[in-house]
Amino acid sequence: MDRINHVETVYKCALVVVLLVVIFSLGQALYFMMTDKDDDKRTVWALTRRIGLSLVLIGMVALGIWMGWLHPHDVGQ
Repeated sequence: MDRINHVETVYKCALVVVLLVVIFSLGQALYFMMTDKDDDKRTVWALTRRIGLSLVLIGMVALGIWMGWLHPHDVGQ
């Protein structure tokens, strides 16, 4: 049982890290948008990375629910 709790803890930490990377990428895109010239593609690449990481995050949440590591609940409970 202790090993299952360890896996859940590591998985939840990985989810938080991916979420922080998504937020960082969004901030990076905002910075590039404000400072770069019109012909630079760094903003587009940062937003593309953010979309890809967001899809990975959604997939990780779905996998965690399916494996039983994450337990969604109703708002009223």
